[in-house]
Parts: sequence; C-alpha cells; structure tokens
Amino acid sequence: MRLLIVDDDAALRALLRTTFEVVDVEVDEAGSAETAFEAVRLRRPDAIVLDVRLPELSGLDLCRRVKAEKATADIAIVLLSGSTDDTDAALASGADAFLRKPFSPLELLDVVERLTGGLEAVPPPAADRGRPGEEQQLLLYARDLRHLLEIERGQRILLQNAYKETVAALASALESKDTGTRAHSQRVQRYALELARSVGSDLVDDPSAEYGFLLHDVGKIGIPDRILQKPGPLNEGEARLMKTHTLLGEQMLGGVAFLQGEGLRIVRSHHERWDGSGYPDGIAGPDIPLAARIFAVADALDAMTSDRPYRPSLSWEKAGREIVGQAEGQFDPAVVGAFVEREAGLRAVRTEFAA
Repeated sequence: MRLLIVDDDAALRALLRTTFEVVDVEVDEAGSAETAFEAVRLRRPDAIVLDVRLPELSGLDLCRRVKAEKATADIAIVLLSGSTDDTDAALASGADAFLRKPFSPLELLDVVERLTGGLEAVPPPAADRGRPGEEQQLLLYARDLRHLLEIERGQRILLQNAYKETVAALASALESKDTGTRAHSQRVQRYALELARSVGSDLVDDPSAEYGFLLHDVGKIGIPDRILQKPGPLNEGEARLMKTHTLLGEQMLGGVAFLQGEGLRIVRSHHERWDGSGYPDGIAGPDIPLAARIFAVADALDAMTSDRPYRPSLSWEKAGREIVGQAEGQFDPAVVGAFVEREAGLRAVRTEFAA
C-alpha cells in the first residue's frame, strides 16, 4: 500500500511517516498542494492524508481537484484540520473521511485501512448511529491494540537490528586492531552456540549470550598493539596487562542493557579454567558461569586451528585431542562431551567460514 502525506508541518509528516512505515506502508510526502498533485501524477497513491490549511492552494481545493479527475477520483482522501468548522466543507469537497487535530495516529491508521480495504468497515449499530455501540467499540479497541502491538514489534525489530550492527562493528574494530584474529569472534560465536545446543539450550535463544560470545574480547581494544601483535611469548608484565582485557571488557559493556546477564559473565569469565587456575577470579568447576565454560572450549578450538603471530595452526584432529585431554583440567568435562557429540556441526561451521 502507498500513502501520500500532505502537510506543511514537517514534524507532523515525520510522525505520520513513522507510524505508517512501521506497518509496512510505503509513504511519500509533500509540503504543499501543488507538489502533492505532481506526486499523485508521478506515483499514484492508494490514499492521501491531507491537511486542510495549506499555504496557497488549500487542502480542500486539492481534494476537489483529485476527485474531479477520472484517473484519481477513487483515491481515498482523509482530511485533517484543527477546527470543527471545516467538517462540512471537508465532506462537501469529496473527502472520504475527516479527522480533527489533535488525533491519535492509531485512529488515523484505522481510518486509512478501512478506506483502502485493509480492514472491513464496521457500521454503527442501527439503534444509535451517533455513538459506537458496545460491540463496535470493542472492535475498535481491538484494532487499536493490534496496531499498538504491530508498532511495538516493528520498533523492537529495528532496535535489535541496531544492537546487532553495533556489536558487529565493535567486533570488526577489534579484528582490525588484532590482525591475528580475523573472523575469530564470528567463528567462536558459532562454535559456542553449536556446543550450547547440547549443554545449555537456553543460551541458544538468549540474545545476551549471543552478543557476549561475539564481544568476548572487546576489552582488547584497551591493550597496546605492541602486546596484541607481538610475534613471540609475552613477558610477565605484558601477560599481566593482557589478562586485564576481561575486566576492561566488562567495564566497557557494563552499562549496555542487552548484555546484562550471561553476556557480561562471558566477557569477564571466559578465561577461567575448570581446575581453578584461570583468571581474573580463579573460580573453578560449576562456579564458572556455564556460558563461559562453553565459550572456553569454543575459543580454544578456534585458537588452536588458526594461525597466530607466534605459531602456525594445528590440525583439527590434533586440536580435538588437546580439548579431550583437558577435560577436568582446563575444560568442563560436560562441554568436552558436547564437543565430541557435535564435532560434525563444528566442522561444518569451520568449512563455512573457510569458503
């Protein structure tokens, strides 16, 4: 469906555009009657929402002009005005509906949908055509609720997409800084989600965990390049500084609402070890958050099978033997079991990224 909004108030046009685009209506705009008439000729709309009080040629004049032409006479027109004095003139001009400002955007949505066939019109009950009957009012409330839900859902999807784009941008920023880990974050995220299907199925549908898997190393943005890209082993001071990236990452992301919960736990605890010899807290066994335990295996798998500045990659088979050998040492034995169980799926992820 295509809608043309005609109003000299740019803010109102923006509000109406947002309202209609959320429910997948294509929207064109015009700030005057003359530009609107040209727009109608160029891209015929299904409906026009038209302000009565326009500069120069009025909305009433434009309405009469559109209705007078055979090619455009059947376009639904809703006239808007801040004065009840315009009601009779609006209907006399051929408008299909009239709304007085201020009005609810949901009310306008309902009117436009009914005029264009999007919803079946509900006639007022015969007993009292001046007021909606109880059944009709319930239907109108139901429509308003449906529109509210559609708008909220649309806004939520837009927000989630913005979150994902931001997370991907942060991960890319890290990978451009740490050249030895190209696509590492994306691969590890996929490995971790694959393992979670066996030992933490709730995490698969947890956006916080998904983002945490991707942003686990974001704290490395605060680590100097000379350490990140050093081709040999780190000395004691360098290693100590590198270990701070887990806490730096947690601090950086602590105020991000969609990472609260498992996401932040992954960022802080993904270098903890099952035997308690990890960092930053030295916790052990089931005290380590499950998502971090899952991530530890995924991270080690990718690290061992990728080239790094200080060593070449291991074969998949050798990396697998190392992981199995570290059950109850570095890794949670249940997650190691998930690695064995889902090895085919993990290999498929590797192959996908290699392609």
